[in-house]
Amino acid sequence: MQKEAIVIKPIRSLEDAVDRCQNLGMRLSRQRRFILELLWQAKEHLSAREIYDRLNQQGKEIGHTSVYQNLEALSSQNIIECIERSDGRLYGNISDSHSHVNCLDTNQILDVEVKLPAELLQQIEQQTGVKITDYNINFYGYRQKQDNE
Repeated sequence: MQKEAIVIKPIRSLEDAVDRCQNLGMRLSRQRRFILELLWQAKEHLSAREIYDRLNQQGKEIGHTSVYQNLEALSSQNIIECIERSDGRLYGNISDSHSHVNCLDTNQILDVEVKLPAELLQQIEQQTGVKITDYNINFYGYRQKQDNE
């Protein structure tokens, strides 16, 4: 008997993230909504401290503990992304599989969609004996200088 694969719709917008919370039966508190809205507006990876600071600067009062608890709840349900780094965790709005470009000048992490050629995936599968079902790649580099710099 073959197992049926459960297809989970990728989160591509703030509305998708809100829908996923509701489908999972997660309470969509005011603070949780603030965090989701901020991550979708910022479209960058932020630390819990940066999220706390930005929300409070916007006049959306939220405590440190509430930020951490909500980030943990949202990332544990794969509604938001959590990246573990040596200097702490960063959170982003894209939770489904994707790759990153890590800028060594700015410490910024940029989300990119990378599609490897089928031949390369087949070569990896043949070398390892493992059927590839998903992947993400981390690229590292420095900002390219523009001609006018």
